Order: sequence, then C-alpha cells, then structure tokens
Amino acid sequence: MAHEFLCRGARVRVHPDGRIEVLSDPAVCYCPYVEAAYGVRRIDRRAVERIVRAKMKRFGFCRPCRRFDMGLWVPFGSSEIISVCMKERLLDCAVTVCEGAGTVIAWKPNLVQGIGAMLTGILKTSPIREVLEYVGKHGGVALNPKDARIDQPGGLRKAVSMGFKRIAVTVIGPRARDIGTIRDVEAENPDVRVAVFSTCNTLVRPEDITWLKGADVVCASASGLIREHIGPRALMQLGVSIPVFILTQFGKELALTYLKRMKASLVVFRAKIPYIVERKQPIPAPESGNLPEHGCPGYL
Repeated sequence: MAHEFLCRGARVRVHPDGRIEVLSDPAVCYCPYVEAAYGVRRIDRRAVERIVRAKMKRFGFCRPCRRFDMGLWVPFGSSEIISVCMKERLLDCAVTVCEGAGTVIAWKPNLVQGIGAMLTGILKTSPIREVLEYVGKHGGVALNPKDARIDQPGGLRKAVSMGFKRIAVTVIGPRARDIGTIRDVEAENPDVRVAVFSTCNTLVRPEDITWLKGADVVCASASGLIREHIGPRALMQLGVSIPVFILTQFGKELALTYLKRMKASLVVFRAKIPYIVERKQPIPAPESGNLPEHGCPGYL
C-alpha cells in the first residue's frame, strides 16, 4: 500500500519504504508559499520530489515517525482557523484527513492543527499503526482504521452520531462534489451546523465551481478559476498571494475569531473582491498555456 497526494498540482506517490514517485507534472512553475517555505523558485518534478522529501525528513510525513507538534504554520490555513475556533468553542470538532489514517474525526484543537499544519491534498492513503495510535490517544478517531479510507461525508455522519453539533469539514478540490452530500447531511440534522473548508484547489475544473459555491471558506490555491468565479462572491478575503475567500456569515465569524487571536500585524481596508496583486500570484506551468510574458523564475 502507498500514499497518493497532490503537491503543487502534481500527483505524488510515497511507498512504505520511503520511495517517492512523481506521477505527473506540477500545475504551477512558481508559488510564493513554496519559495518562502522551501527556498524553491522554479517548480518542476525534481522540485516536487525535493519538497516531499523535505517534509518526510523534517516532519515524518507519510512515515511512522509523523510529527504533530508544529503549531500554527500557515497564516490563513484551514487547520489554523479551525483549531483556533475550536479553542474559542465556536466549533466542536473537525472532520479532516490525515495520511496513514484517512478520514479523522478530531475534537482536540491541537490534533486538528497537528494533522493539517503541513498537509497537502491526500487522494489515497493506507494505515500507519503509529499514526492511528497517536490520533486515538490525542482526541480523535479514524473513520475506517482498517483501510484508512477517505470519506468526508461519512466522517460527518460519524461526528453527528457522536453528538457533535458545530462541525468543520475539510474537502479538497478533486472531491468538490462531496460538498453537496455534506450539505445534505447537514439538512437532515437541523440542530447541526457545518462549516465547509474547501482546500487544495489548484486542479479545480469548471464543473467543480458549482459545488465550491456551497462552501463557507475556499482557498484559491493556484486556481485562476476560483479567483475569477468564487472571488467575486466572497464577503471577505484573507491574504493576497494565496487568497482565502470567505463566502458565508458563519465563515466570516470563524475568520474574524481567528484574526482576533493572530499575533501578526494586519491591515484592514475596503476593497473589491477578489483583491489580486498579479506579481504576487502563483505562475501556471507552461503546459497550461496561461504563462505570463515574464515566464518562470529560475532556481535560487
């Protein structure tokens, strides 16, 4: 068994022996977050492997030695917002995904952040005993520990059956259709309120946009489609390089609660959304046919 996930739009497989396969080309050739976090300016298959290797070495990503102690990692990340709002009691639990465990129902904010701090879009995973044990001992439960299946609507149903009422659910772009099912589960339980966080959206397709409109919080990732079609619907935007669009009042309440706890300096002003600064955006890979005239930066 192996773990498959997206990294800068490239599909990657990590085998139990630690071998990395980059199965497809990345969708972007430059990302400001990747430059800041990993010192990589030009993203290609070699850079993707380098990024994944660094995460495995530093954080035990996809390994039995997986770390869960990174603290707040991304300024406007979904796990950061969710974990802070759990501490503030606006949310009871989160249905998220962890490599080695699959769908996880977590009711301890530190576990939510530990899982999501440096996570990418997990497509498939397989059980890792040490990860499952950690989750079980630190405020969470895997939906399907035997096969580490990823099933976010099923995770929501499990969370409801456990008595949770205010539930965050993360959904990656390739599974955008799950948002419709999640809203159906919410409608079947009138006393339950769900906050849908749409993440890892670089590869979103035009047909996914309808489903994303049903989310509360949508990370734009490197998607021009989201900037064009979701951005104008937003009540609020967090960040500029990788915008996070807040689409609902519930999402806005969660975002403002998170900002209240942020220690960083902030500037707040009125603007037409999406507020885009072109020179700070990710750059699509040349194969996308949407490459700016200045092309991709070279390696540092």
